[in-house]
Amino acid sequence: MKRYFIFCFLTLLSAVVAKAQKVCFYNAKVYTVDARNTIAEAVVVDNGKIIFVGSSPEARAVWSDSKTKMVDVKGKLILPGLIDNHTHFADGGMYLLGVDLRGAKSTKEFKDILKKYVDGHRGEWIKSGNWDHESWEVKELPTKEMIDEFSKETPIFVDRFDGHMALANSKALALAGITKDTPSPDGGEIVKDPKTGEPTGILKDAAMPLIYKIIPQPTAQQKIKYIERALQEARENGITSVHDITFQPDLIAYQQLEKQNKLTCRFYTRLPLDSYQNLVNTGIRAGFGSDKIKLGSLKAYADGSLGSSTALMFKPYDQNQNTRGLASDIVINGNLTKWALDADKNQLQLSIHAIGDSANFLMLKLFEKITKENPQWERRFRIEHAQHVRFEDIPTFAKLGVIASVQPYHCIDDGVWAAKRIGNRIDYTHPYQSFLDAGIKLCMGSDWSVAPLNALLGIYAAVTRQTVDGANPMGWVPKQKISIHEAIKGYTINNAYAAFEEKIKGSIEVGKLADMVVLSEDILTIQPEKIKNVQVLMTIFDGRIVYERK
Repeated sequence: MKRYFIFCFLTLLSAVVAKAQKVCFYNAKVYTVDARNTIAEAVVVDNGKIIFVGSSPEARAVWSDSKTKMVDVKGKLILPGLIDNHTHFADGGMYLLGVDLRGAKSTKEFKDILKKYVDGHRGEWIKSGNWDHESWEVKELPTKEMIDEFSKETPIFVDRFDGHMALANSKALALAGITKDTPSPDGGEIVKDPKTGEPTGILKDAAMPLIYKIIPQPTAQQKIKYIERALQEARENGITSVHDITFQPDLIAYQQLEKQNKLTCRFYTRLPLDSYQNLVNTGIRAGFGSDKIKLGSLKAYADGSLGSSTALMFKPYDQNQNTRGLASDIVINGNLTKWALDADKNQLQLSIHAIGDSANFLMLKLFEKITKENPQWERRFRIEHAQHVRFEDIPTFAKLGVIASVQPYHCIDDGVWAAKRIGNRIDYTHPYQSFLDAGIKLCMGSDWSVAPLNALLGIYAAVTRQTVDGANPMGWVPKQKISIHEAIKGYTINNAYAAFEEKIKGSIEVGKLADMVVLSEDILTIQPEKIKNVQVLMTIFDGRIVYERK
């Protein structure tokens, strides 16, 4: 393992740098997102960097020569390349190439889609899926009996879209040796029928690895295939950088694609916290790497999700008084505190998943402990999701400089059913404006493939908070709506800051990386409700046009 990270070190130092043609983008409305929110008309890029930002007449007068490609943007809006603060990138590509259960709006559709896919993949492991039982006519969790009839010899383990529980069929349960006598592990649950005691097929959080560990891992070639499909999705959505939840095979694949000059997206990787010692042993610190791939940030889980009723709350769920959620196993056994203290001491960034109000409180307490016990450095703590935060805990975010790393699409998706789970606690759910009022840095993303890899949908969600069922035209918890300018910052310069990269990207300024996106409409001036229909016309990465809408 240590030799693997030395390989990472050498690979990142020897990354291939491709020379790009000089290009002048003119006749545009350029929203620079610089400190003054400057509006310009033209941008010139050369060798992957921005070399001019200003007026179209000046740009054409200075740069209109045979060595420069001139691109008339025809008055469209140019923004900095969009950055997504939270992706499961390789898994997103796998999801696009696999079975898609997200569109199922009934139990019948769920079964029909899955049966059709199984018919074409007999005997293979069927996984991913992204189903959502809250979209069905009967809003109850599926069971193995629903799918056993057409999958007797085909193991199935398809996850709910939030990734915190999954449905196994009887074949998968048998292969994993899970029976009525199998106990639920710490931080997880094997859901069992209250009458028979038999597993229903639903496994939550820390119980899911009981099956994941027996599923064959993708080959290196399959991993590359998933990532290449994901890169296509990113280009089509104007995403030029992601903060990724990265595992070792993903990182190897990213490095291979970088060496082949095939990356059209930059990766700020967050490796699992339990692997932090490998980074320490090789001297890697936060922000290490090339401008395409960086290391030094770590991801861990404090709890589960609201949709799975595993987000850790102070009080029981309104819908189920028998639970207040699940703390992760590493919270329960103390490893999260031990590892986080040591990782921070070695200047590795902590990026901790916390959704429930109690989980967020516990992580703030952990961060307070770290700041008291460890030497000072610019650590830029992150809480991923930060969905349900009591108002009295928000000042602690500000005091500790904790970044609220949020995913706005979850707000308009979860908002359809969240009140059933937690009642009036929705008053402090997704408290974006409250974060901003307290001076907290707000960075934004998708959690793809849990939500679409579409920053414009995220911006729309943040400024309108109109739930996907159309039931909240004025916005769900409307006092937490934010301005279009703040939402754009959340997908650009604030995300760059959250990755220690605000000096090289996140705004359109001379000297920064030439990553930009051209939109079909001016989201600064159109009605906010129309933002969800805006399209990406062009994606510019490293000074090259890597996508144009036909």
